[in-house]
Amino acid sequence: MAAAGPSVFLLMVNGQVESAQFPEYDDLYCKYCFVYGQDWAPTAGLEEGISQITSKSQDARRALVWNFPIDVTFKSTNPYGWPQIVLSVYGPDVFGNDVVRGYGAVHVPFSPGRHKKTIPMFVPESTSKLQKFTSWFMGRRPEFTDPKVVAQGEGREVARVRSQGFVTLVFNVVTKDLRKLGYDTGAADGAGASGPGPAQGPLH
Repeated sequence: MAAAGPSVFLLMVNGQVESAQFPEYDDLYCKYCFVYGQDWAPTAGLEEGISQITSKSQDARRALVWNFPIDVTFKSTNPYGWPQIVLSVYGPDVFGNDVVRGYGAVHVPFSPGRHKKTIPMFVPESTSKLQKFTSWFMGRRPEFTDPKVVAQGEGREVARVRSQGFVTLVFNVVTKDLRKLGYDTGAADGAGASGPGPAQGPLH
């Protein structure tokens, strides 16, 4: 009797939150978490983490280097809800309170291999001068109660934000049984396509 084909595929992701550029700030740390659809489940590794605090390098780049490892494996029956990684960067204000210095999110690359991504970060803004002064004086800047909102569309259109800084990530992506289930990431022909093939439809 012939063996049945696979019913799930695997997505293995490792790499690191490599570094950041925040010219105005120093002594920052980074949190990450993954956001994914209801058909997805982590099977190994960590889906969230928090880095060490790092200071700017002394060279001309003035980079904040974390080299903080990422290592997680997901299984799914459906590419809809393809995982995103959400980053939150924090550091001290003038009063020594930890405040958010940036949020950002990016999808895990669709095609297998090594990928380097630089993510623009942003922070929520107070909507009035009084709120800005009060939040500065009280040491409580606007921030999202749940950083996962960054990866979702609902409610984002009413949030006022300001661009601030960049974070660089390195991903090593391996997929298993994606092609056997009829999905084409374009990797087998050596083209290294960055998006899903036509069989997959929308992923987010």
